[in-house]
Amino acid sequence: MKTAALMHAMQREGGAFEQVLVHTGQHYDRAMSDVFFEELGLPEPDAYLSVGSGTHAEQTARTIAAFEPVLVKFAPDVVVVVGDVNSTIACALVAVKLGVKIAHVEAGLRSFDRTMPEEINRILTDQIADYLFTPSRDGDANLAREGVDPKRVFFVGNVMIDTLVRLLPKTNPERACAAVGVKPNHFALATLHRPSNVDDAHTLTEIMKAMAQVAEQRPVVFPVHPRTRASIDDMGLASLSGNVKLVEPAGYLDFLALESVASIVMTDSGGVQEETAYLGVPCLTLRPNTERPVTIESGMNRLVASRTSDIVGAVDRMIAKGKAKHTIPDLWDGYASDRIARILLER
Repeated sequence: MKTAALMHAMQREGGAFEQVLVHTGQHYDRAMSDVFFEELGLPEPDAYLSVGSGTHAEQTARTIAAFEPVLVKFAPDVVVVVGDVNSTIACALVAVKLGVKIAHVEAGLRSFDRTMPEEINRILTDQIADYLFTPSRDGDANLAREGVDPKRVFFVGNVMIDTLVRLLPKTNPERACAAVGVKPNHFALATLHRPSNVDDAHTLTEIMKAMAQVAEQRPVVFPVHPRTRASIDDMGLASLSGNVKLVEPAGYLDFLALESVASIVMTDSGGVQEETAYLGVPCLTLRPNTERPVTIESGMNRLVASRTSDIVGAVDRMIAKGKAKHTIPDLWDGYASDRIARILLER
């Protein structure tokens, strides 16, 4: 979603950019990759690294080894990396050691929890990047506190929202709801994929029980990430799902359609926190912290422990409260990618 927004913005600059798209293959399942390329209007990748799954060390090492010859072949002026996944830091490391400038999109986000692998990726990438594009003002403050030269930091807004704004009119909430057997504004939507939630049997059991209890009062639609599906099957937890609708992963347009008309969203995803904050949909984040505190400040997001009683109680309270007044964070206006393109052109 982030790369698509950037590539479209650069294309609008009238041929000023020559773009090379590298797909690391860290997200390799068709439902989590190919369908997104199709719906977001992304071109075929110029290089595909086939990194696949594995431990953090394995993924990072394979990306480094596979990306280096690609970077040598294309010899770009700048490598643009997005987010905080293992391929983000891996590609940034290759670039800095080959003397190629790095632009980090979504820089400066911090959960202040170094047990999160993503937090390590964020910190290290920001330390070696030449251009740091922040989605919210707290990102600038975090980077200043860490001693990053302010001349390298640019507050541009959120590129995720660029894609949401562009494609929301193309969604069909009624059709998406009908496909999973629910009515708009009368169901809960859930997503789950972080290791802290899905790799531990006790934690995943608590979450599954909570969803089943919520589903006794209102339908719960749960598009299941491949990683989560494997954990549910391996741990024998499918029987705990009760009336929860465990469905296949949704494409971007269908998920956005469901998200826009959900009564509440339960998630551990950073991107979903951002989207619900923009859409004004109540969101419960099943984590002890978030690197996106601006979503809490918006009035739409709340943190909740991954325990059955805590989740069920928080859902009941937020449903009773309804869709409260919320504020859209500064520069989440659909033009963050255009700002990034202009800054790169200027420099």
